[in-house]
Amino acid sequence: MARKTGWLVSWVAAIIAAAVALSSCAKPVGPAATAPATGAAPVVKMSIAYSEIVFSNLPLWVAKESGIFEKNSLDVDLQQISSSNAIAALLSGQVQAAHAGGSEALSANLSGADLEIVGVVGGVYPYYLMAQPSIKTIDDLRGKKIGVSQPGSSSDIATRTALKANGIDPDKDVTIVPVGSLANRTAALLSGAIDAGLDNPPGSIKQEAQGLHALIDLAAQKLPASNNTIVMQRSFVDGNKDAVQRYVDSIMQAMAKVRNDRAYAVQILKQYYQSDDDAAMNATYDFLLETMPDQPFPSTDQFKDVLDQLQAKGQPATEADVTKMITTSFVQNAVDRKVGANVS
Repeated sequence: MARKTGWLVSWVAAIIAAAVALSSCAKPVGPAATAPATGAAPVVKMSIAYSEIVFSNLPLWVAKESGIFEKNSLDVDLQQISSSNAIAALLSGQVQAAHAGGSEALSANLSGADLEIVGVVGGVYPYYLMAQPSIKTIDDLRGKKIGVSQPGSSSDIATRTALKANGIDPDKDVTIVPVGSLANRTAALLSGAIDAGLDNPPGSIKQEAQGLHALIDLAAQKLPASNNTIVMQRSFVDGNKDAVQRYVDSIMQAMAKVRNDRAYAVQILKQYYQSDDDAAMNATYDFLLETMPDQPFPSTDQFKDVLDQLQAKGQPATEADVTKMITTSFVQNAVDRKVGANVS
């Protein structure tokens, strides 16, 4: 059992250590209200972490760049922080919300944190399992190296789920290699440092140009997943319900703008990916539309694979733990008020 749980213990210890380091070197940034204009809500300052330059963060970027946050009386500072460190930043008070994987949030809660998921902007696995040209079939993966971001990350959960569904034991038949991030995974696939790994546009487009191919299309299967969630500390949610509602409203308005204004959405993708490749950015936009939920409701079924993997590693995680962690009230409130219905 010690061997099975070692990776999780190490990962959780890393989160706690990072949280301690962050809290010791930076003054926590709490929400601050400034004087409102006449008739407007007080402006609340929030720092928000997002873990990757990946298309599922497009609603967040659009809410920032288009002024949606500002219209909802939110002064938002975006910080790119890797998933595990984003949870640490949340626990330390450096940020008030993180757009990160649900698996990281659940693992933190199982280790004593009290995090709450108020929305899910990536509710399915948005990946292809990309493989080198020499790998023609699933069985060819046996004995090969497969890259993930970190143990216990969303990409790790998705990779293990895909392999098991195709008869490959991720602990015996292949070597799982942590490479740190999606960008690192793309580079490792292009360089041949790993034999296979999850990716999506625009990285997968570059790989296809070099002869790699999609061995498994996870995105097409529409499997429920907590791939990109909006996570906050419960104490922050309880003490700032109006600001949290305005934040969820902003993300939902941005989701509507992403759907309704292709040209602007592609422009923001180009800005954050630092790319002028029209074809690649438009393909990335199309892929996003296939995987973005109609409404960002969190649900227990999005955590099924996370629970399965944690239980397989000896972690006593149950659906009750998930139920305590998610809340649908903010999204439902926005839906009831038809938030985003008139966004263009």
